[in-house]
Amino acid sequence: MAPQVQPTNLGPIFTPRNRLRRSAAAFPVLPPRRRSRLRPRPRPCSACSQNPGPTRPILVSILRAIPDWADHVKEQGMRRPRTLYNHDKWVEHRSSLRHLRHLLSSLSSRVILSLIPPVTTFTAVAVIIASYNTAVLMHILPGFFPVLRASSLPYQLTAPALALLLVFRTEASYSRFQEGKQAWTKVIAGTNDFARQVINSVRSSSDSGLKKALLSYIMAFPVALKCHVIYGSDIGQDLKNILEGDDLSILLKSNHHPQCIIQFIAQSLILLSLDESKRNTLESKMYCFHEGISVCEQLMGVPIPLSYTRLTSRLLVLWHLTLPIILWDDCQWIVVPATFMSAASLFCIEEVGVLIEEPFPMLALDDLCNLVHLNIQQAIDTEGVIEENLAARRRRHSCNKSPNGRPEN
Repeated sequence: MAPQVQPTNLGPIFTPRNRLRRSAAAFPVLPPRRRSRLRPRPRPCSACSQNPGPTRPILVSILRAIPDWADHVKEQGMRRPRTLYNHDKWVEHRSSLRHLRHLLSSLSSRVILSLIPPVTTFTAVAVIIASYNTAVLMHILPGFFPVLRASSLPYQLTAPALALLLVFRTEASYSRFQEGKQAWTKVIAGTNDFARQVINSVRSSSDSGLKKALLSYIMAFPVALKCHVIYGSDIGQDLKNILEGDDLSILLKSNHHPQCIIQFIAQSLILLSLDESKRNTLESKMYCFHEGISVCEQLMGVPIPLSYTRLTSRLLVLWHLTLPIILWDDCQWIVVPATFMSAASLFCIEEVGVLIEEPFPMLALDDLCNLVHLNIQQAIDTEGVIEENLAARRRRHSCNKSPNGRPEN
């Protein structure tokens, strides 16, 4: 008889090993299945399908659209070339109709367009504060909401300080504008004087080619300096009619274009057949070029102290954020146009100071460079005619002799 298996308290999973082996042998062995390398696609969420993108970047882009547009208009206006004034422009400038003309051109003014973001913001804040106070006074809001009002005494005490900040800010910017204009006046005068000295000093026929090249380098220096201080200038396009192709290629490879022009001038002076006194006189004329580079780079690289600029901006912002609260008791809903007029006036003064802080886009540098080129070219063209005329007059006077041996006048 076969031995009987004693019952245990274990479940059906815990069976003897021999039964497991027999049951495993009874089934055929199947090859292992290959796992698919493709991951299952996640099911789209209904909430994600309704909102495909985050709303915050879209809101930020909408809020940044107007300031970006205003900055673009302002920068385009900064790159617009200025023109030198002539008699007709001065007559128009002094016209009694200038106020009407300036008023009608307000919508095209880049200064006014750049004020749209701050003025709109502070006017909207004034509307919100006025609406809130009106809702509190009409008991639309619960009674524990206070009316936003304050005494005007702090504003009366700080108004002179704000006025002095704006005045000093604008005055400092205008001083920088004056310094830049004076620097360019010296560069233009030095360029004309340098060219005149070269025309009168270099007389040898063997140096005619080098003399022509030297004069072209002198005419090229103001253009190179202008491209050095004006953002986005194309120096290759501006100098293609002044310099030769090989000289222009060397200039474009240099890191500092005005200094490269000075190197061309210095090497040309060394190669000229001149005595030491004339060469030293011509070399001394390059001092105005170095001085012009130094002043222009200083004005470009060192702005008005940033702490002063930031202080003025912060005080203007805080002033206009709290202005509707100060004026509520006296003006009620008039705080909205009052805030608009105050922001437009004070921010306009501050914006003018910021614009003229960088003086070179405000100057008519293109016209100045063209005027220098025309003056030097005219001096080159008339050099031979004037010399022949004076030589003929000298011969004519030498032939007419008085009875006592002295030439007649």
